Amino acid sequence: MTAATATAPIIVTALLGPDDFAWFDGLRQRHFPPERNHLSAHLTMFHHLPPSIGDELDRRLAQAVRAPAPAATLASVMKLGRGTAFRIDSPDLAAIRSDLAHAFADCLTPQDAGGWRAHVTIQNKVEPREAAALYANLMKGFCPRPVRIAGLASWWYRGGPWELRARFAFRG
Repeated sequence: MTAATATAPIIVTALLGPDDFAWFDGLRQRHFPPERNHLSAHLTMFHHLPPSIGDELDRRLAQAVRAPAPAATLASVMKLGRGTAFRIDSPDLAAIRSDLAHAFADCLTPQDAGGWRAHVTIQNKVEPREAAALYANLMKGFCPRPVRIAGLASWWYRGGPWELRARFAFRG
């Protein structure tokens, strides 16, 4: 581990299946302010874990993906005030997150220790009127549907685009 890596926080995400990822990312590329859009579409499970837990985190993520992929549903469109997202409903993914939160409870930030709302952000940091317009547009004909959760990943955060640390695929 390099000195820069030793201090970089770790982000944990659920990996979306390729078709779902392409759809979410296409919307994100169209609607997220380009000067702020440094990331692809993602479903964040933890925003800031200390690098000191990296080995234990890897062990726990590897264990979690030994099970079948969690069922998930694109459940609703969410208002973020100055943005818009899609809420993802997955009790099995929430259980994985809960187990990880319990294991690392002593080192969670307030954001990660609070309640978790699984979502994929499509737009953020825009004027409220622009966010409301996208929300209304996405609500037209919205119908819940399955979303594939393909795996779990951890990322280094160093102030810009995230750097992949480890990727773990669910069976089947």
